[in-house]
Amino acid sequence: MVETSFDPEQITAAILAGGEGSRMQGRDKGFVELAGSPLVAHVVEALRGQANTLLICANRNAEEYARFGRVVADAVPGFRGPLAGIAAALARCETPWLLTVPVDAPRLPRDLALQLFSAATASSADAAIVIENVRPQPMFALYRNRLAEAAATALALDLPVWRWQQQVRAAEVFFDADDNAFVNLNTDEDVAAWERAHAQN
Repeated sequence: MVETSFDPEQITAAILAGGEGSRMQGRDKGFVELAGSPLVAHVVEALRGQANTLLICANRNAEEYARFGRVVADAVPGFRGPLAGIAAALARCETPWLLTVPVDAPRLPRDLALQLFSAATASSADAAIVIENVRPQPMFALYRNRLAEAAATALALDLPVWRWQQQVRAAEVFFDADDNAFVNLNTDEDVAAWERAHAQN
């Protein structure tokens, strides 16, 4: 069956929040305050209407994250990077598609899932990723759930996410970088700069 229409009910969204927070002095980035709310809350709000189910890929603070979505921990010990979270989410995904986004990107496009879905289905691809101008943004991606085994294999081989995405021939969706939709707030300085820039919004 060829999919031609976008349906959020067919999509699970996974927020990748399993990092060590090394540039935040070890703090869990998802709970860093941004404009009075934790970062994870901003991402959850941006995903509203884009997916049927919400997963939080996290390796600590599971009880706190459970307020926002179903928590999924990495299947392998230690902090193995974002592919570990993607593989864990794909293994738990019960819809045809999985959308992944990082926990430190509060300005996600409201049509992110739609645009990635359109690119994947138009090219009969099993995945689609964001290209911001000419720069790949591999954490912002959409995958068919049948890639779960391939993701687990790539994780066992310790492949970086971008390399695995090349292997599965992910479609590319080009976005303009001018609106900062894919900005990552990696440090306290980034958070402070974001708050200053959006103080009047």
